[in-house]
Amino acid sequence: MASLGDLERSVMSLLWDSGQRLSANEVCEQLDEDLAVTTVLTVLSRLEKKGLVQRERTTRPHRYAATASREEHTVQMLNEVLGTVPDREAVLARFIGGVSECEAAALRKILSP
Repeated sequence: MASLGDLERSVMSLLWDSGQRLSANEVCEQLDEDLAVTTVLTVLSRLEKKGLVQRERTTRPHRYAATASREEHTVQMLNEVLGTVPDREAVLARFIGGVSECEAAALRKILSP
């Protein structure tokens, strides 16, 4: 899975938080940055090529939405990273060792039958 730059992360966060399809103009207006719409269109195009956003072509202007939820995207990234290490158990152990007590309780609840 391709890594995201700062602006790409900002655009993805906006799309995930909105829960609806947005035009490039709407994305541009909602970002807290002084950007040209063409810059936002370039970012959206790159995200589309990476498979992270889908463009609705039936309307003008085109509208964009995330192809997966933030949670699904995060799981895909975790699985990809875990797939690259020879000792998944060691990585998981270190990860679990760094979680808060509240997160550990949530993990125990999820893993209990």
